[in-house]
Amino acid sequence: MKSDLKAGLSATAAADKLAEDGLNVLESPPKVTFLMLFLIQLTQFIIALLLGACVVSAAINATNKDRRGNPLAYVDSIAIFIIVMLNAVIAASTEASANGALDALSALSSPISTVVRGGAEVEVDSSHIVIGDIVVLGTGDVVPADCRVLSAADLKVNEMLLTGESEDVSKTDKVKKKAPGAAEKLTADTMIFSSCTVKAGNCKAMVVRTGMRTRVGQIAALLAGDGAKQEGCLPDTSANQTPLQVSLGKLSVQIGVLAIGCCLLVFVMGLALGVKDPTGASPGWLYMILISVTLTVAAIPEGLPLTVTISLSTGCSEMVKENVLMRKIAAVETLGSASVICTDKTGTLTEGKMRCVKMFVASTDYDVTGKGFDPTVGSVGAAGAAVAADMSFDGADDRKDDPKVKLLLTSALCCSSTTLTKESEGGEEKWTPKGNSSEAPIVVCAAKCGLWAKDLEPKFPLVTEIPFSSSRKMMIKVTKNECGELAGVEKAGAPNYILKGCDKILRPDGSVTPVTEEDKDALLAKVDELSSMALRVLAIALKPLESLPYDQDAEIEDKFAAIVKNITFVGLVASIDPERAGVKAAIEVAANASIRTVMITGDYLKTAAAIAKNIAILPEDGSLDKTGAVDCNDLRPGDDYLSNPDMDALTARVNVFARAKPEDKLEIVKSLQRQGLVSAMTGDGVNDAPALKEADIGVSMGLEGTEVAKGASDMILTDDNFCSIVKAVEKGRGIYSGIQKFVSFIMSVHFAEVVQIFLCVVSGLPIMRVPLQILFLVLVTDLPPAIALGVEPGEPGIMNKTPRPKTQPVVMPWMWRCIVANGLIMTAGITATYLFAIRKARTVAFIALVWAENLRAYSARSFTKPIWNNMFSNPTMNKAVFLGQICLYCGLFLPGLSSGVLDLHPLPRAGHDGIQAYGWGIAVCGALSCLLGCELYKFAMSFNPPNV
Repeated sequence: MKSDLKAGLSATAAADKLAEDGLNVLESPPKVTFLMLFLIQLTQFIIALLLGACVVSAAINATNKDRRGNPLAYVDSIAIFIIVMLNAVIAASTEASANGALDALSALSSPISTVVRGGAEVEVDSSHIVIGDIVVLGTGDVVPADCRVLSAADLKVNEMLLTGESEDVSKTDKVKKKAPGAAEKLTADTMIFSSCTVKAGNCKAMVVRTGMRTRVGQIAALLAGDGAKQEGCLPDTSANQTPLQVSLGKLSVQIGVLAIGCCLLVFVMGLALGVKDPTGASPGWLYMILISVTLTVAAIPEGLPLTVTISLSTGCSEMVKENVLMRKIAAVETLGSASVICTDKTGTLTEGKMRCVKMFVASTDYDVTGKGFDPTVGSVGAAGAAVAADMSFDGADDRKDDPKVKLLLTSALCCSSTTLTKESEGGEEKWTPKGNSSEAPIVVCAAKCGLWAKDLEPKFPLVTEIPFSSSRKMMIKVTKNECGELAGVEKAGAPNYILKGCDKILRPDGSVTPVTEEDKDALLAKVDELSSMALRVLAIALKPLESLPYDQDAEIEDKFAAIVKNITFVGLVASIDPERAGVKAAIEVAANASIRTVMITGDYLKTAAAIAKNIAILPEDGSLDKTGAVDCNDLRPGDDYLSNPDMDALTARVNVFARAKPEDKLEIVKSLQRQGLVSAMTGDGVNDAPALKEADIGVSMGLEGTEVAKGASDMILTDDNFCSIVKAVEKGRGIYSGIQKFVSFIMSVHFAEVVQIFLCVVSGLPIMRVPLQILFLVLVTDLPPAIALGVEPGEPGIMNKTPRPKTQPVVMPWMWRCIVANGLIMTAGITATYLFAIRKARTVAFIALVWAENLRAYSARSFTKPIWNNMFSNPTMNKAVFLGQICLYCGLFLPGLSSGVLDLHPLPRAGHDGIQAYGWGIAVCGALSCLLGCELYKFAMSFNPPNV
């Protein structure tokens, strides 16, 4: 390091190291601009094909002297262009939604730090700190880089952003040997890490890593990934595509290839048959190019990309009602395909609020009920007693006035520095503890028994306090009584450490007698019993004093040594971070939907397994405790992770991963993805961010989540409730089902339109409709019903089906059969209508097709159920069909629009006698015949229903 432990670096040495190592900042990859994202949308195959058709159509009209000066000749080209541009803007805007994870991560660092340079303490910009600098830190400071502690006084650091655990961690400058069989700690006792906050004490530490080499820098590197790769002139963002986007991309290519094939086939056949322009305005080959363009417009569902975007956006809006905020709209349907949910424990499956649930005093067990930090809910009662709906105990079972209970809680409260107050937040009042999170359950429990710190402080004023440390494993306070006389010593801490100094114990009759080895064995057995239930156990002891056994000027360790002996053991207080209400039921619902829930936590294995059994992640009988739950050290024997096959075999059977590091979570998610599983990852801390980004869908917490986690996620739970995920999964499945329905609907009607035009060409009949009529159908009778299908509520039993495979296409083979069958049925009905009304064919066939497509939209609401099953239960569909009918009659009867633009002639006018009554009748028959055929096909398919 070339640094003096007392004087630190010289200014010259610091400048040299800064030039050598660079600034102490986090790097971020260049962002893809909105313009680039917009251009990427235009390179999609189906969009490029539409743009090509748009240009060709405009060019052909421009070469015709009769059309080139008529603005209406370019309406179809302009309409296609607007649809394409609108879709590209919406898609680019969605993808450009800022991923602020790296910016939020950088904001965690402190701008100014105090360092020792040249023997003097100076303040420097944290970005100019270098390896070898000696930093000086106190309570409230943010650690500017990864440092080795040189000296410390009761130092505690909060490392939640790295480990996910809310407990403050004690740090020291002394290297301790690891006890045999002890679990490996997530962070070393002698190290403090960049962006963590000092919660208590002070220290001097030497910087050992800066910038991207720090722990936080490693997380930043994981978040950044490889960045967007270059593909020609444009960046390649395909790595971030959801399964739906990939599937729609493949479908677009398939549609494009089919459209090109149809166009070439019709063009060649038209030339071979010698088809002429009926108006004589263009040569035959140019007329066939125009027909081919018309066929392209008919073949390609222009509204498909836009409809998908609108459907997903609508789904996002509805998700808000389920307390889910979607950051990336394409992730809506991905959640519906999730086959495994990887979730953090603290604050996600649990409340993130430690609560006292059991006490053990004078060989007697007690139960404690309650909710969160609210002291007005719950009480203390006899163990195993019945609990009322309001969490109270029956009078005979209530023990909150038991003298032994009050003695325990009074001693514990006197040894606590935590307070409980009611605060107003967002118009709501809630109880909030301030101080050590381990003491909060005791303070709340004491308040339920009418004991408050503010009332005890005047009665027992403080004389001496020995704070908790990692070596002492306990906190000690010496107090006076109201008369100013020494009252005694109160101790709270780890049971095994407290017991070492105890020579007396409180008995059931209230007497105090010497403690025996049998008593200690029984107490340790009780501690093990409580610990196996995922409870955090604190022991409470006291010692009456007549005089201080130490000098007031003595060192803390000397005071501790004098006080710690000849203590009376009072009892145990056991707390837990309880599971959220409804979490167990939500996990069971997910299991019924074949969705596996995996807990990944920084907690110890026994604690994690116990909570997993409470919430149905592991069987309660303990049959999978050894195979279903592992310490993450098993993932990386030595320093290297298991090989991919071994890792995949392990993650395929394990549902609980304990003592996890950020890199572990990332490797677990990657392993699950290698197995073809669609993984969702929930989390709230900085440590979760890399896995949130890597997962198919990252789910962050809105209330307790860090901005880093939110920036890396695809969706945010605004209530931090795991249960909302299951509701969102159900909604996501319903949205994907709706997407399948409207894709099937759009594809079937476009297929019918292509076949109808094709038949006109090969049979020598006049072309059934002009390009503008096709665009009218796309915008009026196809797009609104398709959007309505996209918001169709999920069918009953949708959560009893298995998740779809990650590589499953949007259009399944049975759906292709359905598309072709329905398209041919509609072609037969509309072509028959066209032939029967040959004198008014185009108008009658157009009306029949609009009606048929509206009826087909209602039929498409289910692949298996008949049209009359809750036919009008989707108000959006009713509005879409009503809009289609209004537009149809406007197109038919508005002068100028009907004949001048759409070439429709329903009423008698100069040169046309209208379609008359029989034309309307033929249109009705044509539409109903299409509906009948589609419903008959659906009935036939119901004998072998698809898994939808």
